[in-house]
Amino acid sequence: MTWHSGQQAEGKTILVTGANAGIGYFTAEQLAAKGATVVLGCRDTAKGDLAVRAIRAQVPGARLRCVRLDLADLSSLPATADALDADSLDAVVLNAGVLLSGRDRRVSAQGHELMFATNHLGHFALIAHLAPMLTAAANSRVITVGSFAARSERLDLTDLQSEYDYRPKRSYGRSKLAQMLFGFELDRRLRARGAGTASIVVHPGGALDSLTPSRPPLFVRTTTQRLRGLPAGVVLHGKHAGAESIVRAVLDAEITGGQLWGPRVFGLRGQPHRETPHAHMTDLDTATGVWAASSALTGVDPLDCPSTPARP
Repeated sequence: MTWHSGQQAEGKTILVTGANAGIGYFTAEQLAAKGATVVLGCRDTAKGDLAVRAIRAQVPGARLRCVRLDLADLSSLPATADALDADSLDAVVLNAGVLLSGRDRRVSAQGHELMFATNHLGHFALIAHLAPMLTAAANSRVITVGSFAARSERLDLTDLQSEYDYRPKRSYGRSKLAQMLFGFELDRRLRARGAGTASIVVHPGGALDSLTPSRPPLFVRTTTQRLRGLPAGVVLHGKHAGAESIVRAVLDAEITGGQLWGPRVFGLRGQPHRETPHAHMTDLDTATGVWAASSALTGVDPLDCPSTPARP
């Protein structure tokens, strides 16, 4: 099937993490507009309810649900999976993330560095809890949302949680790199098992609030913000545009596991296209180390579940 913007998603159930704001919100809105049943995974369900209202204002009749999802608290994830109350799940978009700016290193409920815990470990563990639902859906997909910031970072397997050298922006970039390494490694392991689930990695490019349309009551862009953002529109785009690569990775039948998709123009803006990942994003030794460390830290393995039906 050739991709086209009118591709529909009726009958599909899709979970989007961090769907109450930014790129996650627009991913949920665009998938709802294509007919999918979208489950918004949100740490703050009050904000999730606002997102549901905003989507329904744009997409009358949208099929939406909101479940509480706190990726920084690993003990809460089984309850989230139960709350989905679904026999099968066609796709999950691993989008939620946190970028901290303070000098002090913060930790999660389990004592893990907060950005690494939220952006990577929580998603790693979430897939283990969702595995039976993904297994039950034919040709299901795991979409990992990485970041342009991961391009310039490298992982130190002896200090994955920045215990010895904490710098917020660098720690954020490394957490996103860990997430992308996981996305590629997950697909390698799924393929080795002949699984029917595909793992695809995407990134949204450079997405700014000032180039993003308003979605009241969730987000209102002022005229001043819009005018200030216009010059940046030459090289960057809004969060609604950043979501397009994600939506295409969810729905385009010709996209296969192990691929990386992002904006066409210098990886920063424009229509989605397939990219060649940088070597450090797919390095086997690093990916294996991250997987082993993540399994030890979370106490789960995403593939410790019944095998999925083989790909056709």
